[in-house]
Amino acid sequence: MTSGRPTAPAHDSHEQPDGDRLDAAASLLGLLSDRTRLAIMRRLGEGEADVTTLTEDCGAPRTSVSQHLAKLRLSGLVVARKDGRRVVYSLRHGHLRRLVDEALSAADHQIRSLPPHD
Repeated sequence: MTSGRPTAPAHDSHEQPDGDRLDAAASLLGLLSDRTRLAIMRRLGEGEADVTTLTEDCGAPRTSVSQHLAKLRLSGLVVARKDGRRVVYSLRHGHLRRLVDEALSAADHQIRSLPPHD
């Protein structure tokens, strides 16, 4: 028996999660669980930046930021391009910006004891 509502065609992102998707999501969330990497991702969500800018904005040592960027690039979350002598970094896609924004919004609710909402 059906609910009477029309059903939309199946879309990969709405199907039942399988092991591969759960593993990939857990890996992604694991990468974001580091404070410096999360700060880098938050800043890149605002737009492209080079290592100097990321170091200033994240308040972490340059070597640490460079190491975290290498890990984020290797995982495919961040892309880099040359701009003269500088290397400029950006997020691979908007899903990552939204994920970081949502995590920070959830943190705001926890810190400020804000009521839950959808």
